[in-house]
Amino acid sequence: MMKNLMYLFLWLFCVKASAQDITINPDSAVTTRHQVNIKGQRVSFTATTGTQPVWDKSGKVIASVFYTYYRRNDVTDTLHRPFVISFNGGPGAGALWMRLGYTGPHHVKVDKEGFPIQPYGIEDNPYSLLDVADIVYVEPVNTGFSRAMNDTPEADFFGVYKDVKYLADWLRTFVTRYNRWASPKYLVGESYGTTRVSGLALELQQRHWMYLNGVVLVSPTKLGIRRDGPVEGANMLPYYAAAAWYHKRLASDLQQKDLTEVLPEVENFTINELIPALTMGGFLEESKKNEMVTKIAHYAGISEKVVREHNLIIPPSFFWKELLRDRGYTIGRLDSRYLGIDRMDAGERPDYAPENTTWQHIFTPANAFYYTNYLNYHTDLEYYVAGNTRPWDREGENTEHTGEDLRQAMALNPYMHLLVQSGYYDGACDYFNAKYNMWQLDPSGKLRSRMDWKGYRSGHMMYLRHEDLIQANEDLREFIKNSIPAKGEPAMYKIDINTPR
Repeated sequence: MMKNLMYLFLWLFCVKASAQDITINPDSAVTTRHQVNIKGQRVSFTATTGTQPVWDKSGKVIASVFYTYYRRNDVTDTLHRPFVISFNGGPGAGALWMRLGYTGPHHVKVDKEGFPIQPYGIEDNPYSLLDVADIVYVEPVNTGFSRAMNDTPEADFFGVYKDVKYLADWLRTFVTRYNRWASPKYLVGESYGTTRVSGLALELQQRHWMYLNGVVLVSPTKLGIRRDGPVEGANMLPYYAAAAWYHKRLASDLQQKDLTEVLPEVENFTINELIPALTMGGFLEESKKNEMVTKIAHYAGISEKVVREHNLIIPPSFFWKELLRDRGYTIGRLDSRYLGIDRMDAGERPDYAPENTTWQHIFTPANAFYYTNYLNYHTDLEYYVAGNTRPWDREGENTEHTGEDLRQAMALNPYMHLLVQSGYYDGACDYFNAKYNMWQLDPSGKLRSRMDWKGYRSGHMMYLRHEDLIQANEDLREFIKNSIPAKGEPAMYKIDINTPR
């Protein structure tokens, strides 16, 4: 009764969102029941769609954070039921991408390669993770239907560690309300969401004593791990080779091989030859420079002349313009399988990102239809798909070091595991830099047995391609299974006295 009175009180004192002059309730929920077939099994579940407040230290509501929570109905044992907390990136991207594209029980209608088809709509996701884990998709302030409130400046939430701090507080409340403290817990983030969950992994442990079983980084950012100079200049080459292979721009000796045969060769060249050569800069011997020019052009599918003009380092934006310039097309940044048409073929960078506008075809209308017709959630607020969190503070206290945060969280918690998922054709958060993150995360090498990387034949949102949707969700299932300790297994490190120092 007291709980109902509290909600009534909040309803009567609804406050206005600062971004739109629409009265909203910061603490409300709508519940619907559904069924979906997952891997041949009928799964009944409850979807809870709503808002939960963010409070300041005095107890004043300063924001309303929107979420969509899917819970399987026929599982009552939450002690052992895994609980997944999912974030998108941007940092201003709504959760619709992962929710309707990857792990959720419903999926946008696309063709087998992930391209839009009409009429726009929603279908069951037979590969959803919901058969093995309950999932909440969280929308940070100014994404989705989440808003700052009571004249609280939006900038109070916009920054690497501002973001981490209030979301950790919010998650503590959510986990308490829905009785998930005992559940094995996982953070999943895509793109900037990987920055977010890497920081949250440590913040949740250090400030709220909430320990995780796993963190999943989907198309990760650089996590504050430095790679200046020669490393930064060299690390994009394996991605260039992947994109060139897809568009059949490589020489026959490479093109006739499978992608996964080509890439290890390019990675080996990058690590063992290109980085040392770039380290010499302008003092690199001319014969060695000529050798590097030939090999880079060979692996990137572009001319030696262009490589030489750029002093061996090809900027990504130029590559997206250059690879198919002679055919009159550009390639996508987030997914280089997509083609664009510019006003003119000349220039240093594409006019637009063709994959991004293509994805808007799919998700924006389908998402609006989904909330109204599936989840029975009605609001006059605009759903913020992306781009409403600028400027994002990355200086001073908000200077990013989330890679180190993640390392600390793993070191402090022997149960925590890491999975990294990357699309080979992602030029924004490329697969080789994702590997580099993992290699550099723990210089001691003592955590490597709890880290894994998986690659897929698509781009940033690898789950839009049908084969990758299946495989990526299977990889998540396997990760969850392997990161839950055996009954009675303690969270402790053991020294092998037979291992020499």
